[in-house]
Amino acid sequence: MKSLDQLKEEIKEEASENPEKFFATEVLKEKGFSRGQCKNCRLYFWSSDPEREICGEPECGDGYTFINDSPTEVELTHTESWELFQEFMDDRGYASIDRYPVVARWRDDVEFTGASIYCFQPYVVSGEAEPPADELIIPQPSLRFNDVDNVGITGRHYTNFTMIGQTCFQPPEKYDQDRYFRDMFEFAVEGLGIPEEKLILHEDSWGGGGNLGACMEFFVDGLELWNQVYMFYKQTPEGYEELDLKVLDMGMGHERITWISRGTETSYESVMPETLSKMKERTGLEIDQEVWEKFLPHSSELNIDEVDDIDEKWKEVAEKIDEDVDNLKDEIKPAAALYSIAEHSRALNFALADGKIPSNTGGGHNLRMIYRRAKDFIEKYNWELKMTEVARWNAEELEPMFPELLESIDEIQRILEVEAKKYEKAREKAEKKLSELESQPSVEKMIELYESHGVSPEMMEEAGFEVPEDFYMQIGEEDEAIQEVEEDFDLEGVSETEKLYYDRREPYRKDGKTENFDFKAEILEVIDDEWIVLDRTMFYPQGGGQMHDVGKINGFQVEDVQKQSGVVLHRAPDHDLEEGQSVKGVVNGEKRKQLTQHHSTTHMVNAAAREELGEHIYQAGANKTLEKARLDITHYEKPDRETLDEIEASVREIIEEDHEINVLEMEKSDAEQEHGFRIYQGGAPPGNTIRLIDIEDVDIEACGGTHLTQSSHAEEFVITGCKRIQDGVIRLEYKAGESAREFQREVEGRVKEVSKLLDAEIPDDTRNVQRSLCEVFSVEPEHLVDTVERFMREVDGFEEKIEKLSDFLGEDTQISKVRRETTLETAESLYSIRKDREKKVENLESQIEEFLEEELEKNDFEEVEAEVPTENVGLLIQVAQKLSSKHQACITLIGEKGAVSASQTDESAEEKLEKYSDSVQGGKEFAKAFDI
Repeated sequence: MKSLDQLKEEIKEEASENPEKFFATEVLKEKGFSRGQCKNCRLYFWSSDPEREICGEPECGDGYTFINDSPTEVELTHTESWELFQEFMDDRGYASIDRYPVVARWRDDVEFTGASIYCFQPYVVSGEAEPPADELIIPQPSLRFNDVDNVGITGRHYTNFTMIGQTCFQPPEKYDQDRYFRDMFEFAVEGLGIPEEKLILHEDSWGGGGNLGACMEFFVDGLELWNQVYMFYKQTPEGYEELDLKVLDMGMGHERITWISRGTETSYESVMPETLSKMKERTGLEIDQEVWEKFLPHSSELNIDEVDDIDEKWKEVAEKIDEDVDNLKDEIKPAAALYSIAEHSRALNFALADGKIPSNTGGGHNLRMIYRRAKDFIEKYNWELKMTEVARWNAEELEPMFPELLESIDEIQRILEVEAKKYEKAREKAEKKLSELESQPSVEKMIELYESHGVSPEMMEEAGFEVPEDFYMQIGEEDEAIQEVEEDFDLEGVSETEKLYYDRREPYRKDGKTENFDFKAEILEVIDDEWIVLDRTMFYPQGGGQMHDVGKINGFQVEDVQKQSGVVLHRAPDHDLEEGQSVKGVVNGEKRKQLTQHHSTTHMVNAAAREELGEHIYQAGANKTLEKARLDITHYEKPDRETLDEIEASVREIIEEDHEINVLEMEKSDAEQEHGFRIYQGGAPPGNTIRLIDIEDVDIEACGGTHLTQSSHAEEFVITGCKRIQDGVIRLEYKAGESAREFQREVEGRVKEVSKLLDAEIPDDTRNVQRSLCEVFSVEPEHLVDTVERFMREVDGFEEKIEKLSDFLGEDTQISKVRRETTLETAESLYSIRKDREKKVENLESQIEEFLEEELEKNDFEEVEAEVPTENVGLLIQVAQKLSSKHQACITLIGEKGAVSASQTDESAEEKLEKYSDSVQGGKEFAKAFDI
């Protein structure tokens, strides 16, 4: 299969040979532009100067030439840049829509929104779903982590940037490429006031998210302002093929428009002036403007992903501006670090506000990486900065465009505070690992230290090691691949199944009892002797984390139900049914009811957890079976018992309030606009229509499962467990309906049994008492009774040992008794007494050596035989060896489970043991001899 880069190159070559097919060449000629080819990089470009020989790339020309010399007629703040574009495009008929989240929950192939077109992939671009508007603009914050090494240095790179999109979805007959191009050309000239002779337009290609096409990049004074992609193709295993729609995808760098309008030294100074001002004041960092003004026109040359030898490139830049390369780095890198901290903080604000948690896996790892990179800079330069306060400064500065960041700042800061504690622990471990290095590590070793032990490149530099400038690029490279869905059955020519399982939502009769679901159908296909395909079915197939229905077809047990390509398959291993036969299906109503209760309460748990823990809560996985259900949620720490009780109480309240549960069918774009992107808890389904489950005034989300009609029909609810399954993800386990009642009966039975064992009164609140008992004995509930029985046996056993050892040593040892009070107090006393008695036994056994030494002294240190009341053969061996060695004597000790002998005399230890080994419990297999 060809890579995306290979496909892009093919399209680029075709466009170079046939530009009229891909580009608005007539408009360009009308504007007086002509086509040229760069003598340096051989790229084709368009400009108003027919004699021009170089393209607009800063590496091919004189770098950035707009610094302190803006080519625009307007000077804009970050918000004003968007407002100018919005007004300009509104006059031309484009609809302006709100941003999508930076966490791309409507997609299953990426975690973050990496461009404005990501908002509409795959379903809108493919034509399966309607767009919010056919021609629209959007200010879309985006996250990319492939340029981390460049952030702060080049003046233009970000991990978080706002890509302003001009996006159009039209059938071929309505697609008007000349108009779309003219709109952007005129925005540059009329909107921003850039002289036409400053515009250099590059021919290129772009691909991402499974789509690709030729593109035209707009350059001014060395800076690429936007890229208009003519996205006509989708990637396939064989290469690429045309889309049904013609899609225009223009991505404008919001930060770059602000930057070029102001002409500041870096884009960061234009985009984040207030935040950077506060950071400079707090850190005391002073920037040498003279050096920076010389450096910045050439900073673009230090783009790591376009340079083979970055160290050599630093030297070239230093020579060009007549600076010593080491002095140049000493001046640039602290400022670049400050810019990076501000930029990374802004990226974290968007991600955390949209519900992504830093972690050690997946996209959360990228968030932790930039957080710790920022913290490492703070540590390296010993700056008095807190990430929580930088987060607030950024949120305040972005409030005019993105007020939701400031609205979420308290929650953002809580997450950052937790992350700070994790950072300190990780740094301590990393520093210890770093101290073990004796020489310069290889790049491979550095990557291992980073990924396995948290040793960041900034820490390696602090320790005096040389680190590649493109370190983060090397660890972050990922190849885009097309996801292939494996299909298990050959269903060619098989019609889709008519789905009846949504028609009747609950198996209740009017008298409140549960009934089965009956239906009639015809067998269309029998596959592999076991799988039955019907023309229609009431059986819900496995999907969305919900277990399949069970029941019978013509009396044969259905053990599994799956869906593939719209066809529902029923597994009945012992059937003798045939194709074309009419059959009767029966779905087990009690089991459908239980599964439905678990699914509806899952939505309630999600809503309750969000209410109690914060808006960052999103589903990270779910499973609903007959026995129990679980919901994995994004959260930075395991909730304590009180918080879990509050979540449970909230769900119980939802059940008691008897909310209606409605099923809504909506167009996907309408649902997103009306209810937001939180509806995508388990991903976005394909197609233009979306099924929503609306628990009135509680929760609404896209879902294909079976659901109750009223929240009260969940009947009962209990949270049975909570654990941290990975960094940043917590698993809640719970039961509803009859499963919850059965759980409560088990708890009551278990606590009653423990109370009986302890001879204590049975408590009323058995569930909380069970929790406390499990905490006392550090066991799971299913092991509680056996553990209490074991503790009681051990308490009695220790008492007997204490009495025997006390008699042997001639001591009078006091033994505490278990207090018989409430079940919990008695259990706590039992635990304490067992621990106390075990300690007493250890103390008494430790006196055996001293006691026996006194016996040796009485026998002139020649020989001693003693019966010691202990089962601890290891202790006897230790004592015998030490005494024999110390006093050159023959020592024979007889314990309750064996005899041991050690000798340094003429008499063999084996001979001494012979007469004891048969007489002691356990016989010869326990007898041990040591000749020392």
